[in-house]
Amino acid sequence: MTGTVVLSGSLGSTSEMWDAQIERLRGGFEVVAVEHPGHGGAPVEEARAMPDLAQRVLDRVSAERFSFVGLSLGGAIGMQIALDAPERLDRLVLACTSARFGPRESWEERAGIVRANGLEALVDVILERWFTPSFRDVRRYREMFLSTDPEGYARCCEAIRDWDVRDEIGAIRRPTLVLSADDDPSAPPDHQLLLAAVIPGARLQTIPDARHLANVERPDLFNAALVSFL
Repeated sequence: MTGTVVLSGSLGSTSEMWDAQIERLRGGFEVVAVEHPGHGGAPVEEARAMPDLAQRVLDRVSAERFSFVGLSLGGAIGMQIALDAPERLDRLVLACTSARFGPRESWEERAGIVRANGLEALVDVILERWFTPSFRDVRRYREMFLSTDPEGYARCCEAIRDWDVRDEIGAIRRPTLVLSADDDPSAPPDHQLLLAAVIPGARLQTIPDARHLANVERPDLFNAALVSFL
């Protein structure tokens, strides 16, 4: 074993989104895949801000030091850990994520839609953002998304609503790999360009022919970059 790797995924996903990465990393690393509150059977908690979500991960990982791989919401959690507890981190991978995910009003609206109408009101739009039209395993991810607890989803929306560390990420001092998907509408490539430009020494790699869940759609390229960096 060469250390512990913690995986944290997208809003509306479960740890099963990391199946291809877990298979590739096991044997060389201890792998810990964490669930967001209300996701993957995890209970809904009073975690409504990114520092709360970051502390929740820190409390659940027994290893004194670990590398962290975060995609989307998971990437934001990784940045928060790098700012709040850098002594716990070895390496940081930030995939399809952002220092700010767009207007506060859009996340407030999304939380309200889910609380009023359930996740069915969003699922088709989200799947179009997650995958290019050529992706064939959409049904599995539709079921994954719809398995999320609506209140847990809404509270994570509120954490994203309040998330803006564009003026802080220059303080991150851990070795960082930034992975971008070239057709990602949720966290467009210019968001990762900013991360790579501001985080000292960060490396940027773009994955072609992929949208938001690039690790699922192009596991070959994602895993090659991941293993090389770790």
